[in-house]
Amino acid sequence: MKPVPHPQRLGRYEITGVLGEGAMGIVYKGHDPGIQRAVAIKTIHQTLAADNGAPDSFAARFRTEARAVGRLSHPGIVAIYDFGEDAGTTYIAMEFVEGRNLSEVLAATPLLPEPVLLSLMAQLLDALACAHRHGVWHRDVKPANLLWTPHGRIKVTDFGIARIDKAGLTRVTSTIGTPGYMAPEQYTGTEIDQRVDVYAAGVLLYRLLAGQAPYNGSAEAVMYQVLHGQPPPPSQVAGGARLPGYDAVVAKAMARDMAQRFANADEFRAALAKAAGAALSGKDVDATLVRPPPARAPAAATPGVTSAPMTEVSAVGAWDPATLARLERVLAARIGPLAKVLVRQAARVHADLPALGAALAEHIADATDRARFVADLATTLGGSAVGTVKTSAAAVPAPAATPTGPGVGTTITPDLLEHAQRVLTQHMGPIAKIVVRKAAAQALSTEALFQLLAEQVAEGAERAQLLKELQRQR
Repeated sequence: MKPVPHPQRLGRYEITGVLGEGAMGIVYKGHDPGIQRAVAIKTIHQTLAADNGAPDSFAARFRTEARAVGRLSHPGIVAIYDFGEDAGTTYIAMEFVEGRNLSEVLAATPLLPEPVLLSLMAQLLDALACAHRHGVWHRDVKPANLLWTPHGRIKVTDFGIARIDKAGLTRVTSTIGTPGYMAPEQYTGTEIDQRVDVYAAGVLLYRLLAGQAPYNGSAEAVMYQVLHGQPPPPSQVAGGARLPGYDAVVAKAMARDMAQRFANADEFRAALAKAAGAALSGKDVDATLVRPPPARAPAAATPGVTSAPMTEVSAVGAWDPATLARLERVLAARIGPLAKVLVRQAARVHADLPALGAALAEHIADATDRARFVADLATTLGGSAVGTVKTSAAAVPAPAATPTGPGVGTTITPDLLEHAQRVLTQHMGPIAKIVVRKAAAQALSTEALFQLLAEQVAEGAERAQLLKELQRQR
């Protein structure tokens, strides 16, 4: 597939370069001739721009970002200047920030000096406090969404899945966010408020103190740890390099029960200052205290000349990164940012496109959405390449006739699967439908199915209760 030519301009803005590309769209560097300043121009892929009226469509999320940040004015939040559409391309023009995101900084310097991390956290919590006062909850606070300027200023960006309180722009029950930084209530689909950002900021503080994330593994493994696990205190992970006084602050910020967390970002900031034994200034930090990330040549794009933009998707096995990026984009239109994780996981297992497409289709519960996903794959990657992907509700193969004999149960029926999903949802939230589907594809009997599902929760009373509930329909 040939690269798509970049536009020469969007609205009044001249396109001067490509800053990056992800599953949702391309971010350009532009020039505003009226004010004579550089801007970043965020666009959305046309395949995602169709607004089907759903509050969590990507078109709606794009508008949400413009509306959410448009009401905010804070030095720690990337400013939005304009929202528009030109020749079918929807765009947001925003403040251009020199520097790198915090994820890149941490890759070069996993353990930042204590004064630096305290200043960064103070800046972040100040910015979140401003957003929360205006009824905006970011919902995706993570290092990649925090820009680090050469002067040591942190700026929060990417409010694409933000929730505006009482505006009804996004469903409360949507399971969207980034695994590991999502609060438990985001996984379970229960009511949320600004404390989802408090939780994510707590995860970031853990990462800054310990030099590693509190939870690691697949998206499913991380989800289970968030809902049932307890990470070791960061002072122990860091080998005692950090003061243990911070452990209690992290534990409260990351409390599984949102009622046990800090009520807001200001309360979090005050507790962190008390643990540090000093007031947190929140001023720009001395950037020379941190090893700079490896230099990256700017991606210049000559207007009118076709060029291949940068992509966030790296190669997995023998897969072409561009193919994985397109797959991620199509899947993301239906399940959100988790698509990136799922595509990479499936790409490590499947070596051909039909098998990879079929594996990804299993993550879409609705048969109609699954069929549209396959159709979009055929359009994006070529019909012959994905012709064998199943589109019906039978994407999970029905088990063969169940063998008879000691320890072998009855046939796994659709009613039984529906019952299992209802039961497991009470323990795991919306992701239960995926877990049940995968278990059904492996189990040859109801006993085997129930055991596979029971392994998804902690041993002991909870597992015994789950098995009891599963067996009630027998």
